[in-house]
Amino acid sequence: MSDEQVSNVSRGEMLKSLREMHAASVEQTQALLREQKQMQQSICQIIRETPKTVPEIAAEIGKPSHEVLWYIAAFKKYGIVVETGKCGDYPLYQRAKETQA
Repeated sequence: MSDEQVSNVSRGEMLKSLREMHAASVEQTQALLREQKQMQQSICQIIRETPKTVPEIAAEIGKPSHEVLWYIAAFKKYGIVVETGKCGDYPLYQRAKETQA
């Protein structure tokens, strides 16, 4: 066996070992990403047609207001949602209209 073949074998074994060692953290990260994607879809679906406040969105999806506010702040930063007015002291948020190029 050449030095390159030995190196490839040991590299492959090392990668396999690392995958096994980190399997739990990889699964945990994937679960968090799935949960985050579900939350994003739920929020966007609720405010697609009708503007809502953060407490209204939170009540509809059964999540705490502080979590919903975190997502809304990120969505606003990236132009996914816009403020469309106020309801009492709370801003109303709606999904931004998608522009066609």
